[in-house]
Amino acid sequence: MGENYKHIETAVIHEGYDSKQHLGSLAAPIFQTSTFVFDTAEQGERRFAGEEEGYIYSRLGNPTVKALEDRIAVLEGAEAGLAFASGMAAVSAVLLALTKANDHIICSQGLYGCTFGLLKLMKEKYNIEHDFCEMKTADELEAIIRPETTCIYIETPINPTMKMIDLELVAAVAHKHGIPVVVDNTFSTPYLQRPLEHGCDIVLHSATKYICGHGDVIAGLAAGKQDLISQVAKSTLKDIGGILSPFDAWLLLRGLKTLPVRMDRHSENAEKIFQMLKKEPMIERVYYPGDTEHPDYLIKEKQMKQGGGLISFEVKGTKADAQRLLNELKLIKIAVSLGDAETLIQHPATMTHAVVPEQSRLEMGITDQLVRLSVGLENWEDLWADLKRALTAVEMN
Repeated sequence: MGENYKHIETAVIHEGYDSKQHLGSLAAPIFQTSTFVFDTAEQGERRFAGEEEGYIYSRLGNPTVKALEDRIAVLEGAEAGLAFASGMAAVSAVLLALTKANDHIICSQGLYGCTFGLLKLMKEKYNIEHDFCEMKTADELEAIIRPETTCIYIETPINPTMKMIDLELVAAVAHKHGIPVVVDNTFSTPYLQRPLEHGCDIVLHSATKYICGHGDVIAGLAAGKQDLISQVAKSTLKDIGGILSPFDAWLLLRGLKTLPVRMDRHSENAEKIFQMLKKEPMIERVYYPGDTEHPDYLIKEKQMKQGGGLISFEVKGTKADAQRLLNELKLIKIAVSLGDAETLIQHPATMTHAVVPEQSRLEMGITDQLVRLSVGLENWEDLWADLKRALTAVEMN
């Protein structure tokens, strides 16, 4: 946490904003402006030259956005933070800033579908190659590193299979070679997992999800070491321009205040739903980081506070049976996001990971029978009643 706050529950409310600097306003003001006025032409020259701090133009910096960036930096234990117009704007800005033509990226064995699509685009346009790796051992990583490897990119837990990556293991190998480690921490948030504390260099979020928590913002965040964050800010964020609006930054500042309370409830509900799913005859297998029988449970215990709010499970039968389950639900909504107050369910093979070729998808562990459940904040018994009724309908079909 920051100098003043030892606990994240306090930091999510107070860090990055001082009401005394804003006429005593308890809530951070929305600086809804595109540009900022200079006192003199010489001041404008100094600011553009980087010789004087101050705001110039909201694509280059905005006070409301800065409050959010400062807050996420503190929450992740980072030196600096950046805000973006979407999670994919954050991913693309970081990966493009860390690579050039003919470089190489090592990725966890499983990625969000649009991240997979971005890597494909980078290969086609700039010959930036990538390899997938289970990252189970140091030797496995050492064997795949090349002289042109400039980045290791990780999801943990992996979307949607819930596999876990040992961050300390990866960071130790990467740093021997001077390679930065980037972690998508969307599923866990800084409340449940803090990758920088395990040696990683940049952490990313689709802030659309748990950081917002209310399903009304599209946004991305990055936090990490000052030199790396400055490299992104001065290149791909500034020049490609995937910036966050002041109003959306304000909504995220508001959403962050309840992050710990929400994550506790998401995790508690998910644990109860997981326990019920394990007993269901129509469920082939369940994937949840909090499962004591999960093959990566010891990794979860080392680097995650709780199991989180995401569960994936395979329905016995066919793709049609999995889709029938979704269609039979009444309370739970079919939607591809996660982290909202509402419980959401989706079919990764035909939705979030539809862009991934079938063979690659199956290698990631994403079958046609797999569904992903984002457990919301409702009463868990109501959620289970909806799931149980839908599973019974599929079984009787």
